Amino acid sequence: MKASAGLDLFKTPLVLKIAGFTLITLTFFYLGKHWSSNGDQQVLFFSSSPGTSVGVSPNYGKSFNVTALIAQNQTDTVSEPEPTQVPVPPASTSPSSDSAAVEQPPPPPAKELDRTFGIIDGDGKMSDDFEVGEVDPEVVENWGNETEIDSGAGEGSRAKIKRFELCPESMREYIPCLDNVEAIKKLKSTEKGERFERHCPEKEKELNCLVPPPKGYRQPLPWPRSRDEVWFSNVPHTRLVDDKGGQNWITKAKDKFRFPGGGTQFIHGADQYLDQISKMVPDIAFGNHTRVVLDVGCGVASFGAYLLSRDVVPLSIAPKDVHENQIQFALERGVPAMVAAFATHRLLYPSQAFEIIHCSRCRINWTRDDGILLLEVNRMMRAGGYFAWAAQPVYKHEQALEEQWEEMLNLTTRLCWELVKKEGYIAIWQKPKNNSCYLSRDEGVSPPLCDQDDDPDKVWYVDLKPCITRIPENGYGANVTAWPARLHTPPDRLQSIQMDAYISRKELFKAESKYWSEIISGYVRAWHWKQLKLRNVLDMKAGFGGFAAALIDHGFNSWVMNVVPVSGPNTLPVIYDRGLLGVMHDWCEPFDTYPRTYDLLHASGLFSVERKSVRCNMSTIMLEMDRILRPGGRAYIRDTLDVMEELQEIANAMGWHSALHDTSEGPHASYRILVCDKRLLRS
Repeated sequence: MKASAGLDLFKTPLVLKIAGFTLITLTFFYLGKHWSSNGDQQVLFFSSSPGTSVGVSPNYGKSFNVTALIAQNQTDTVSEPEPTQVPVPPASTSPSSDSAAVEQPPPPPAKELDRTFGIIDGDGKMSDDFEVGEVDPEVVENWGNETEIDSGAGEGSRAKIKRFELCPESMREYIPCLDNVEAIKKLKSTEKGERFERHCPEKEKELNCLVPPPKGYRQPLPWPRSRDEVWFSNVPHTRLVDDKGGQNWITKAKDKFRFPGGGTQFIHGADQYLDQISKMVPDIAFGNHTRVVLDVGCGVASFGAYLLSRDVVPLSIAPKDVHENQIQFALERGVPAMVAAFATHRLLYPSQAFEIIHCSRCRINWTRDDGILLLEVNRMMRAGGYFAWAAQPVYKHEQALEEQWEEMLNLTTRLCWELVKKEGYIAIWQKPKNNSCYLSRDEGVSPPLCDQDDDPDKVWYVDLKPCITRIPENGYGANVTAWPARLHTPPDRLQSIQMDAYISRKELFKAESKYWSEIISGYVRAWHWKQLKLRNVLDMKAGFGGFAAALIDHGFNSWVMNVVPVSGPNTLPVIYDRGLLGVMHDWCEPFDTYPRTYDLLHASGLFSVERKSVRCNMSTIMLEMDRILRPGGRAYIRDTLDVMEELQEIANAMGWHSALHDTSEGPHASYRILVCDKRLLRS
């Protein structure tokens, strides 16, 4: 009876349903396992297209490097950084522990737009990350006799490399492309100043050591005190004191040089001289209409030093000649300056860059070769700008000097310059605002207008041209906003920049400004930048000048030399139209300035671009950075992860104190920032 009851139970509908469901489940499990073990599986997608039911994934049969995909698709929006130190990663920055055995391929190259500006990601959105951390204040170290350093700790670190040695004492003021004695001796002619131009060393003779400071070097005096005095031990040269002391240029008092503010043509002081210029031509309006000024043959740059107090940014230039340390004195004072010469090549500044070009006893023969040097002044001077000339032919009545004055009048008349005022020993001309005067000249009058296809902003190793640079018919370059509004007003010449862009240039301009403003805000909060004594600053890849503009907005008492590399778009016209300074340069070659010029070097996205050139070597660029950075100065290098390990090794080999920091995106972001302090090395 019980057995019969048990059989009836198995015949009930509920038990039969459970058994059937179990059988079906086991069947599907077996089929699914068999399918998933098949190596040729495909991902299918349903399609809404007529006549098509399914399609094979376009990624079928492809493999992917997840690390590279993460690097390529950066986070679009970043959060505000917290002012806490981020741990420094070890020398090996590989995302996996077994990377020492299998090298991961590098991330795919970014598109041209991303590489050029570094602020617009692949989706056209702005990324405004910045890093946090503390800086080790130690800046002094005895270099000693060590020959090797360990560039990283733990497994997976790179091999040890030798420290870079100190250069001989004779190279303490070495400028590679201007002190190439062998190349200068081979010049066929030097009568036009060829020896003062760039002659860079050959590859095997490039700088490969650390340029030492002079004995007794001290941290430079802060601005504005440095305008009036500097340490003698930092620029230990007395020739200018002997030659120009009677003209109120410079004096020596115990352990300092003092600068009374005078010059050869303004022995009573630069301030009085500037007042006279303002009264002669009120429309000059320093600090409003006139913002950017070029001072040619600047001496110790007192003219520029006193312009700074009038909200004008001057650029003082002079060759490395018999008064070879004049630019070095200018830079030690904290005045914007570069070594440059009017000779046979265009200067490295764009067309229509300066509102005033000033020459006070600058010892340049402006009328030689039918005025080819004054034609270069005309190229760089803004339409409607002024040329101020203080020289003996203006006011002396000797026959030879009067003949020089007549030659100058004849030349400037043919250039359509108007002599607006001649008073005492100063003459001031104004450049026309359009081409109408040039086109109305008699046929055959020289110099002629340049060809329509001449690019006046092409300056890198370009010969001087014996023609008048045309003023753009659309008014570009002439119609700049008054200072300070021009700093953030997208200029007309922004539209003429040759570059690839997915969004409008004005949007790029505004995005870059916003990006760097927020980055600098983060640096001020996290790294206490306001406590740093930043005066002379170099931005090695400046874009539109957003980094320099952000420093101004945040109240830094500094000036910035904005470098536009030849490897990218020429944005120099925009930089000058904003009221900033800049220069064209190729970082595969040395820079035209003295050792120990800058307090801060800033390089964003530079090395990941320049390393692709067969001419460039990262250690060569880093050694050049060491040459131009002051002891106690800092370098901030923001770049992709794949260059950082090598850069940190080179920094350590140069004796820099370096720390690698994550961005606020975290350790998986493709960008890092390398913060370096240059220590005072002693042999």
